[in-house]
Amino acid sequence: MDGVREFLEMLRSKNLVKGRFRGMLHVLIGRTIRRADNSVVSTGITWRELSNLLKLLRWDKEQVREIGLNPDALPPRDRQRYWYTAIAQAQITSDEARAEGDEIAAAVASHGYSIDPR
Repeated sequence: MDGVREFLEMLRSKNLVKGRFRGMLHVLIGRTIRRADNSVVSTGITWRELSNLLKLLRWDKEQVREIGLNPDALPPRDRQRYWYTAIAQAQITSDEARAEGDEIAAAVASHGYSIDPR
């Protein structure tokens, strides 16, 4: 899980998620992420694990606007439930999510990661 956390922190610090939030969710839940040395960071995590990580990292809750959600309409007090609800409504298996996931895969290549295609 530490590898996924590092990956998320890198995405945020390099500003690689802007406009690709749905793709980020798609990648983290359904694809294999590897480091440059081919070691596996993740083979996919559960919605619950991802929602907990987003909570722990204090991810910008306004990013749900990218997937057509109003942050004020999501559970305000329980951040894990907030993120879980957002993931559930994000349509992470859609063609748009796959396309955004491919964009993230291309963007992280220069930062020492590879993401298997889906």
